[in-house]
Amino acid sequence: MSNKQNISSEDLLMIANQLIQDHDAYLDGMRATSVEEKDDVLVFKGEYFLDDSGLPTEKTTAVFNMFKFLAHKLSPEFTLKG
Repeated sequence: MSNKQNISSEDLLMIANQLIQDHDAYLDGMRATSVEEKDDVLVFKGEYFLDDSGLPTEKTTAVFNMFKFLAHKLSPEFTLKG
């Protein structure tokens, strides 16, 4: 039996974006704009700071790592309401 708390995507995004802003690796404009759940893992998405050609920039890696951090931190605690 899971001890995860049911939460709406809107409430989870509020928590996630606060964690992002409080994190040492925060970059201006970094934020999660959507979240979905796949196989009990929360997947966060947002601006990836791609260049005009759609290629990654230096900020892209930082954003990817932040969304990975959120998945590891929040997936054990929360599940999205159906």
